[in-house]
Amino acid sequence: MKNQHTKNLIFLFIATLFGSTSGPLGKFIDLPPPVIIWCRCILGGIFLYAFCYFKKVNLKIYSKRDFLTILVSALFFGAHWITYFYALKLSNVAIGMLSLFTYPMITALIEPLFIKVKFDPMYIILSLMVLVGLYILAPEFNLENSHVGAILFGVLSALLYSIRNIISKKLTSNYSGSTIMLYQISILSVLLLPSLFFMDISNITNQIPSLVMLGLLTTAIGHTMIVSSFKHFSVSTASIITSITPIFGIILAFMFLNETPTLNTFIGGSLILATVVIESIRSQKNNS
Repeated sequence: MKNQHTKNLIFLFIATLFGSTSGPLGKFIDLPPPVIIWCRCILGGIFLYAFCYFKKVNLKIYSKRDFLTILVSALFFGAHWITYFYALKLSNVAIGMLSLFTYPMITALIEPLFIKVKFDPMYIILSLMVLVGLYILAPEFNLENSHVGAILFGVLSALLYSIRNIISKKLTSNYSGSTIMLYQISILSVLLLPSLFFMDISNITNQIPSLVMLGLLTTAIGHTMIVSSFKHFSVSTASIITSITPIFGIILAFMFLNETPTLNTFIGGSLILATVVIESIRSQKNNS
């Protein structure tokens, strides 16, 4: 049991690393956010369908109610992505990712309203720790400065992402993470198609390598692994553990975009890491 729990934690950490590439790639790709999201959905969908085909993953939807649930979750997912990428465009990777990662606190607070799970007061403490860590991490985190738009978009994105994850969890008992993710991004690729006709895509050919990385590494692999982890963890637990994502993202931004982390980055990052370790130990005890 403990060995399996350790494997599940490692799986979730790897998913988090892959998912963290969204910040640097979202900042680097020079296209309007709806166009970027459409491209990642198309490319991610191709990779995911190929994976499901070769692995013989069952793609059948068993009821109209389940399809409606997938449709609603896809709408929240798409809105989350678009608002998140606007946050990245308005600021830097640190502000964009850190404002998004208020979602563990939001998830812990609203999950009992959607799913019959017992509210754990400890989630409030851990979520506050994450929030303090994000506050320390964020450079010039002042609502009166020019980053206010990015922060607001990021927090809105966090709320939308929390709701999408909670809805998706309801599907994991009957469908694989790959199936859920494939249907969600397929729906979004149809809904966002008009953006190609109303927004500037003249630079799209120069962005293909980065778009392929976003579609494969971040979308097809990273997000599918995160959805799959909901089978082994509550959404709140998974959300708090994946709070390490901004740290990975900031490191990648430093390596590839020359965004230099400050002392606050290390202090806030250490607090978030402490939260991840605490929740990992707590979740292991609960599964023993």
